[in-house]
Formats: sequence, C-alpha cells, structure tokens
Amino acid sequence: MSEKEFLEELEKLDIYPTKNQLSQLEKYFNLLVEWNSKINLTRIIEKKEVYLKHFYDSLTIVKAVNLEKINNLCDIGTGAGFPGIVLKIMYPHLNITLVDSLQKRINFLNIVINTLNLKDIKTIHARSEDFRGQFDIVVSRAVANIEKLLAISMHLIKPNGMLVAMKGNIDKELTPTIKTKIEKKYVIEKIEKFILPIENSCRSIILVKNK
Repeated sequence: MSEKEFLEELEKLDIYPTKNQLSQLEKYFNLLVEWNSKINLTRIIEKKEVYLKHFYDSLTIVKAVNLEKINNLCDIGTGAGFPGIVLKIMYPHLNITLVDSLQKRINFLNIVINTLNLKDIKTIHARSEDFRGQFDIVVSRAVANIEKLLAISMHLIKPNGMLVAMKGNIDKELTPTIKTKIEKKYVIEKIEKFILPIENSCRSIILVKNK
C-alpha cells in the first residue's frame, strides 16, 4: 500500500489525516524498522506492508466503532503498538492504555510515545488478566481466540462497555456453539466482516458488550 493508496482507503473510512499525523506515522514506521533489528516486534517491515497490514488495518476499527464517542481505551497484548499507537495518532482525544507482557516491547512503546510527543497514553507491563481498570473499550488485535479473550479482558470493561476483537476470518472460531455460550453471559453487539484492500484477505471485528 503506497501512501496514495493509504490516503484513498482512509478517505473511504472518513479519516482525513493532517500533515503532522502523516509525519508521526512515518516516524513510527522508522522506529519500528530500527527497533525490529534489536528485538522481535513484527515480521512485517516492508513499508507498503506496514501501512496496509498494521496502520490501515488498525484503523479499520472505525467500521464498527465510533471513536469520536469514546473517551478511554485499553489495548491488550498491544505488541508493537497495534492498534493503540495508530489510534492515538489519528484520534488524539483518546486516553489510551497499552498493555503487554513483554518488557522489551513496553520499552519500545515508551520510545515511540516520547519521540512522537503523544499525550494521555501510558504503557503497562502486565498480563491483561493481572491488570485492573475500567474502560469504555478494550481492543485486541490477533491476540487469542474469542473465548480466551473474553476470559482475560472483560474485567477491564465498564458496564455497557465493549470488547472489540479484531481478527481475520472468524467463521471457524465463532461457531454456533461458542456463540451461544458467549451470549449466556454477554451480548454480541455486532460482527463486521470485510476484505482488506490490495491483498484481499478476510477481516472480522467482533463487538461484545459487557452487561
């Protein structure tokens, strides 16, 4: 995905980045490549792929969630900062908490936050099941299957708040049996399915509401 393609696809999501936001993404990309040679952050380091599979993919959350109406968000298992850092760049009003169990990744994220001069964003070195908080939304991108994800995240979500699980093709994972089991405790508010542009792979966003 070239920058031109990136901007064209963001426009379809009703996202119009400023020059400063594009500059922040560029700096983020450069830091990602630099630090990936020191610690294992991602196997995706080619610029076109990073912009498609990390930056754009992170922002597809807006297909299912109106981030303008969200105040605080927790990204569990954030890894190299996806989607949390990207969301903070594009939606600076969000108060974001990034949670990861590996200190090396947390160190990298702190460097990114300081370099990009991001405010109202913090990192927590912990497993999500050991962390405590109350958030409007907890987001997770390709961390665990939906059952495990619910088990390790729902204690972080306010009543009527949402778990937003960003996944590939969900059909095999969210079987009718599993769906029924989930709905005994929670509300599956929405399942948004779409195709990632250019590579045409399947994506799913599942919204589970805390009762």
